[in-house]
Amino acid sequence: MCDSVDVSPDRSPAVREAIRQAVSVSLATGLYGVSFGALAVAAGLDLPQTAALSLLMFSGGSQFAFIGVLGPGGAVAAVATAGLLGTRNGLYGPQVAPLLGAHGWRRPVAAQLTIDESTAVAAAQHDRAASRAGFWWTGIGVFVLWNVFTLVGALLGDALGDPRRYGLDAAAAAAFLGLVWPRLGTRVTQTAAGLAIVVALGLTPFVLAGLRSWACRHSLPVTPSWWTPGCPRSSSPRSRSRCARRSSSW
Repeated sequence: MCDSVDVSPDRSPAVREAIRQAVSVSLATGLYGVSFGALAVAAGLDLPQTAALSLLMFSGGSQFAFIGVLGPGGAVAAVATAGLLGTRNGLYGPQVAPLLGAHGWRRPVAAQLTIDESTAVAAAQHDRAASRAGFWWTGIGVFVLWNVFTLVGALLGDALGDPRRYGLDAAAAAAFLGLVWPRLGTRVTQTAAGLAIVVALGLTPFVLAGLRSWACRHSLPVTPSWWTPGCPRSSSPRSRSRCARRSSSW
């Protein structure tokens, strides 16, 4: 993996900026692992089970949904909910695969590290080298810190009290928003963001937090193909697709 991660001393400004973003996002997201560790133990999991979830599942939304449903005793529902939420990471694969060009043993490693944060940092960059650096630094950084702080939360759960009172979830969300905000400069991305907000707010009283995230992501593909602001409706599907790609790099 070393040749996939930019470790040379002569990094370009774009690569250095990508690494800076990766470190910020990794710290904010990793700290949120304290909440998961404490809540998982409170839901009835022991320390090895809690650690295994973060190590193997490694998907914050799926993990929180799992323990949220598991708490009331719904083991089957917990597995189904976590699996449903995990499908979103599969949607990121086609986007990041061309950027990384990973082969051999690096491919399954990249698959494990393909999460919201690593995809967002990679997509926020403007050249391939920076995207690669952003993906690997974020993915590895979040993986290490998330697992470390999961253990901290599980070990200190009783001493911490309710971890949600520390606002760690807000820190992770703020870091993610900081990456997304500069990309909302076109009508397409603004429309997509607006739709996601409406879906999330509408579902807030009824579903788990993780399911709101899943619904936001899956509400966008059902938008009619002709409803792309700035692209003529009369054009062919291929022309509209090219227009949409020009309007947004996501």
